Amino acid sequence: MISGKLVLADGTVWKGELFGATGVTDGEVVFTTGMTGYEQSLTDPSFQGQVIVFTYPMIGNYGVMPEERDEYGILKYFESDRIAVRGVVVNEYSESFSHFRGQQSFASWLAEKGMVGISGIDTRALTEHLRDNGSMLGQILPEDEPIRDFSDVEDPNKKNLVAEVSTPVKKIYTPPHKKKTIAMFDFGVKNNILRAFLSRDIEIIQLPWNSDLSALTETIDGVFFSNGPGDPEVVAPVVKKSVEYALENKIPFWGICLGNQILALAVGGKTKKMKYGHRGVNKPCRNTETGECVITSQNHGYMVDYSCLPEGWKMLWENLNDGSCEGIRHISLPAYSVQFHPEACPGPEDSAVFFDRFIEQL
Repeated sequence: MISGKLVLADGTVWKGELFGATGVTDGEVVFTTGMTGYEQSLTDPSFQGQVIVFTYPMIGNYGVMPEERDEYGILKYFESDRIAVRGVVVNEYSESFSHFRGQQSFASWLAEKGMVGISGIDTRALTEHLRDNGSMLGQILPEDEPIRDFSDVEDPNKKNLVAEVSTPVKKIYTPPHKKKTIAMFDFGVKNNILRAFLSRDIEIIQLPWNSDLSALTETIDGVFFSNGPGDPEVVAPVVKKSVEYALENKIPFWGICLGNQILALAVGGKTKKMKYGHRGVNKPCRNTETGECVITSQNHGYMVDYSCLPEGWKMLWENLNDGSCEGIRHISLPAYSVQFHPEACPGPEDSAVFFDRFIEQL
């Protein structure tokens, strides 16, 4: 084993042992509280540019699934075609694994993908530190490697991370018994969102993040904005025109996560960075109109400032832990969005029915 260290921008040093690939990495250090689903979390494009800390003390006990694809060419057990994070921090990882689909160990998977990990860290103490002081830049490196000046470490939130994870070309997925068609703006869409629509017989026209909806030649029944990484203010100005087109033409609109934030910005609202964000699979949310409650999967570091929503828009969902905005809707147009992840993967499926509710509007 190679001794290593995690160094945070505030000067704190957490010593451990490197595993996976050997090397140096850096990024925004964030924590997630999910007990399972490490393969889905690490391949979630919303984690682009980040170093992920797992609070659960043992990671890897059921191994890593094979890279099998379904009839549409979509990976069955992962949320994108590659690991999105910049580094992995765990308390302990399992050398052995047991699962009927398990194909390789967690450590060998990270090594194969060139991903640097560090173990032996008190991740719960580290999580408390990040909760108290906020998410911050960090570096993972061998113990004898000199620490870089943090002025030379790039802040991923200042980059257009969406452009790094979005599809570069238009793709069309057509189910055998197509019922409706949606235009999906890909800001870093998770595979399970694709699966959720296709399993409901919805054709998907997957578009690059900076597409112009008004130039689309295909006939569509609705517009969907996906999840994705980074600061929504970086991409919202480019996408605003497509939001306005959808609203002006009363095309049913739905967004998830980053899609929620971009919708708010496009109509004149505001977003702000959270101290440490919401990342986990047990976040309770309440519908402000009906009182309906759901336990949700979440992964975001920015939120909509509901106090700045323009006339005609209102907060539809609130987080019961901190009161933050978890969704908005227009009071008369067929347009709404949620901050959490109804497609889960990992996480509970309480809100999977929201896909059906959107489809009913098409």
